[in-house]
Amino acid sequence: MGFIGNIDVKMDAKGRVFFPASFRKVLQASGQEIMIMRKNFYHQCISLYPENVWNEQMATLRGRLNMFNPQHQNIYREFLAGAEMVTLDGNGRILIPRGLVDMACIKQDVKILGLGESIELWALEKYMEQRMGSEEFGKALESVMCGPVF
Repeated sequence: MGFIGNIDVKMDAKGRVFFPASFRKVLQASGQEIMIMRKNFYHQCISLYPENVWNEQMATLRGRLNMFNPQHQNIYREFLAGAEMVTLDGNGRILIPRGLVDMACIKQDVKILGLGESIELWALEKYMEQRMGSEEFGKALESVMCGPVF
């Protein structure tokens, strides 16, 4: 699975956005039709996972949780809360549920980012606000790449 690149698209009045052709090819090549969409864990954007990637994450999480522990039950519940199954329509679009549109503050302009195994959908304005400047990015990358190896 390799979603790479970014594209700016417009959301229509019904909450649909065109899914980039290069991303559609990745899904087709892997035999995936269903994707899981949910609020990002850390940012005010939407995360999108092919079903097989989502299932791997679910298996990893379940393997680390004790379902007889109330806090673990809450973690599991929050992880699944708001997750939606989505598929491409016949025109290569995905429908973003209204609650996720509102949470991500998407009005019309959407930035779609390929992050390898997953995809993020951002309101273009929110994405631009959170981006690192090139100097900040360079320093952060240097600290990660030149720091201690674990």
